Amino acid sequence: MDIATGRAHEGPVLDLDAPAGGVEAVDLREAEPAAVATSPLATSPDRFLNRELSWLDFNERVLLLASDASVPLLERVKFCAIFSENLDEFFQVRVSGLQDQVAAGIIRTSPDGLTPSEQIQAIGARVAQLTERVQHVFLAELVPELAAAGIVFSSWHELDDDDRQYLVKEFEDRIFPVLTPLAVDPGHPFPYISNLSLNLAVVLRDPVTSERRFARVKVPSLLPRFVVMPDGERFVPLEQVIAAHLDRLFPGMEIIETSAFRVTRNADLTLEEEEADDLLAAVEMELRRRRFGQAVRLEVDAEVTPEVCELLARELDLLPGEVTPVVGPIDLSGLWGLTALERPDLKHEPWSPVTQARLAGADDERVDLFSVISDGDVLVHHPYDSFVTSVEEFVRQAARDPKVLAIKLTLYRTSGDSPIIQSLIRAAERGKQVAALVELKARFDEAANIGWARALEQAGVHVTYGLVGLKTHTKTALVVRDEPTGIRRYCHIGTGNYNPKTAKLYEDLGLLTADPDLGADLTELFNFLTGYGRNVRYRKLLVAPHSLRTRIEELIRGEMAAPPGTGRIVMKMNSLVDPSLIDTMYEASQAGVEIDLVVRGICCLRPGVPGLSDRIRVRSIVGRYLEHSRIFQFANGWGEGEAAIYFGSADLMPRNLDRRIEALTPVVDPGLQRRLREILEVNLADDTLTWRLDADGTWERVAHGGTVDAHERFQEMATVRARRAPADVD
Repeated sequence: MDIATGRAHEGPVLDLDAPAGGVEAVDLREAEPAAVATSPLATSPDRFLNRELSWLDFNERVLLLASDASVPLLERVKFCAIFSENLDEFFQVRVSGLQDQVAAGIIRTSPDGLTPSEQIQAIGARVAQLTERVQHVFLAELVPELAAAGIVFSSWHELDDDDRQYLVKEFEDRIFPVLTPLAVDPGHPFPYISNLSLNLAVVLRDPVTSERRFARVKVPSLLPRFVVMPDGERFVPLEQVIAAHLDRLFPGMEIIETSAFRVTRNADLTLEEEEADDLLAAVEMELRRRRFGQAVRLEVDAEVTPEVCELLARELDLLPGEVTPVVGPIDLSGLWGLTALERPDLKHEPWSPVTQARLAGADDERVDLFSVISDGDVLVHHPYDSFVTSVEEFVRQAARDPKVLAIKLTLYRTSGDSPIIQSLIRAAERGKQVAALVELKARFDEAANIGWARALEQAGVHVTYGLVGLKTHTKTALVVRDEPTGIRRYCHIGTGNYNPKTAKLYEDLGLLTADPDLGADLTELFNFLTGYGRNVRYRKLLVAPHSLRTRIEELIRGEMAAPPGTGRIVMKMNSLVDPSLIDTMYEASQAGVEIDLVVRGICCLRPGVPGLSDRIRVRSIVGRYLEHSRIFQFANGWGEGEAAIYFGSADLMPRNLDRRIEALTPVVDPGLQRRLREILEVNLADDTLTWRLDADGTWERVAHGGTVDAHERFQEMATVRARRAPADVD
């Protein structure tokens, strides 16, 4: 595929045996490794970047898309909302975890040499910068541009009499009936403030006794965050509408002060699985406890008085450094509501995933997927290739096919109306052996997964809930079919969840195959997950925590041992954190191996340091779709000059390598290898969505004229792939 035109042609587009340097690349295969001096950082904690600060850098890259004038306006609003949601989760999980360590007196340092308290301090300073930045982006950039486009954020004080009269009626009809004022006095203790709820702190005076009172009003979470005016173009924050009508909630009282505030609490599950007789019951109990987690952050209106701020902080047991003053609306995740506006002129042109030629039947009829897969492996690239006509259809046909004897599948996250769940239920009702591994510990999806687990059990599906101490994160499905030649196993191995909704937003890969070795490996894996076993051996799959870490390290060292000038590694992943593998990559760089890393989120490796990581380059692609696939290519992985390429569910993080069930599959078909190489080539050529990590730990936007946008290029490639005759498709 020609990167410049999107047309198919013979041979690679870019030489992946050369480093990425924009669209053009230099062939390094004949280059001799340069003699380099060992860096003083080689044994210093400074050779690693801090995990938490690196994540905040990633979230800043998300926020800066909200400032990018080349991005459609309502898409920029969406990125502002995503930034806010991301930061909420960061506090609920990462910051709360560090606070727990401080409370427990833990002083063990992170790989980069910081204690938990030092990390909290550094996070606080960084979050303060980001808070100022998001407020500026929203108030100084998005609000004026939205107003110019006819979408106006108005405050109560800016409305005329007719507008206010409309809101008075809206308040009486829809808002007032669901409000519950809670007083605080000797007879009414300070109320529990639920996680991420928006509230009003109200100071009142009794005109008879002159006593000052405090009350809290919770802003209803099920009502729209912004009240829409009749013209459909103006939006008023819900808390302002409530604040303007407090006399209805506190009749006869004098309103002295009103301030919005919001609390973030520790929301991570702390399961003692070894002591839990019933994992399902243990997760349900922890979900109930989550509501009462320790407060970790208080967001308050920047104009709040010290008296009210101190009261809130004291009652929530928070220190001054854990209080964030906010200019403008608190909780910008509510901006998601604006993305539903019918303004196609302010959004990306819609993309409809295509069905590649091998999976497309004549006259829109469904093809027999088992026949197609028998003829050769199928690689799907979402959201460019349709999830519905590939993965979803694979499970649907398996559920209906009388020759299918068994279906086994892992469920980490799925949607509320998942057709895959319905297919599994239908298969069980038809007497097929159906096994589903439902990961109850999938963060923030625990309650949904409990519901699905029970629905599946009621239908006769064999449901297991994962292994003690391990999360099942692998994305695998196995179908066992009785054919004239005997039992045959069909597999799906992917990088993304079995979720049709996120499959339209997340960039992911999937392999549909009838490879006997991979079928045997998945059989072993599912038996391990649902039964008991030790020392499980796999033929082709790399499985964590069994063989994945060891094999990745072997492959890196294999490039170090390759003939001079031929060592070459390209990896694409969500996060790179593992200190041991990072050190191995540093060794490889010093041995002359050229390494290109495409890391969307956290990266703790410090590239381009003389004597340490001269030959390592790191880039991050952030844009319309969430980069989610993990691809690992080693130029000499199968032997001298023969490349090995894998993809799957695992990032290079200690949790993925040591505390999760993960799987990477090798891709050996030459045509599919070429497809994966193209994906890596486009990622390395992108000069529109890419950021580059420098040796000092800062990220810089790559700008080479904007000739390659990876997401647009993949859409073009998918369109071409769908139009080609099936015989021409690899």
